[in-house]
Amino acid sequence: MMEILINTGMLMPITIISLVLLFAFSLFRVLREYERGVIFFLGRFEKVKGPGLIIVIPIIQQMVRVDLRTVVMDVPSQDVISRDNVSVRVNAVIYFRVTDPQKAIINVENFLQATSQLAQTTLRSVLGQHELDEMLANRDMLNTDIQAILDARTDGWGIKVSNVEIKHVDLNENMIRAIARQAEAERTRRAKVIHASGEMEASTKLVEAASKLALEPNAILLRYLQTLTEIAGEKNSTILFPLPMELMKGIFNQNAPPEQKSTQHESQQGSEKGSEQDKAPTS
Repeated sequence: MMEILINTGMLMPITIISLVLLFAFSLFRVLREYERGVIFFLGRFEKVKGPGLIIVIPIIQQMVRVDLRTVVMDVPSQDVISRDNVSVRVNAVIYFRVTDPQKAIINVENFLQATSQLAQTTLRSVLGQHELDEMLANRDMLNTDIQAILDARTDGWGIKVSNVEIKHVDLNENMIRAIARQAEAERTRRAKVIHASGEMEASTKLVEAASKLALEPNAILLRYLQTLTEIAGEKNSTILFPLPMELMKGIFNQNAPPEQKSTQHESQQGSEKGSEQDKAPTS
């Protein structure tokens, strides 16, 4: 009986010491460099502590840990109808972090879920105001617009949205084929415009060349001889002259200046008189 009383008397102090030590150890919490602790005293906000070793009194104080690192959140695919009535599926990713732990815990129940839902609705709202071509070509501008809207709306939650990236814009098969036909038609149109421009430029050059040849009659003869040289260089066995040289001389005489015409006429008359004298009988 005495041994039982002694054992009971020793057990009580050991139990009390153990409880005191357990209570003392429970006062201390360690917060990492990227963590903060929002402290509530009897349900009321007291302060934000951390990082490092902090003291939290059990029962009368509660602590909520908040991670300050950047969160990468994948926004689920959203069905969006563009301004030109094209149905697409769009998904995105957002980058944000908590800048004010007090607001992130007190002003919103679950800031992660709230940010995700807000990102989905904002994505549908912003993209619905643009046409499909803008979604495909001006993606950087859309990212900036969505980021600015999300950052402004989450400021009251102590959250900073640093970046938004639209990952995919998915179209149905019919729309993909329609876009391919449109691109092909655009390429055909550009080719025809370039061809027509080349034809116009070539015709202009031909008109200029014809005008210069009309002012220089001898140039036509040179061009004629050049053409004959090119034909001979092709190793043809037979060369056909398109016009007789006598006819070409007549054309040259018509196009020649008046002084040149008179000189040619006098020389021709002189040659004819000389031939008549040669033919006259001698007495």
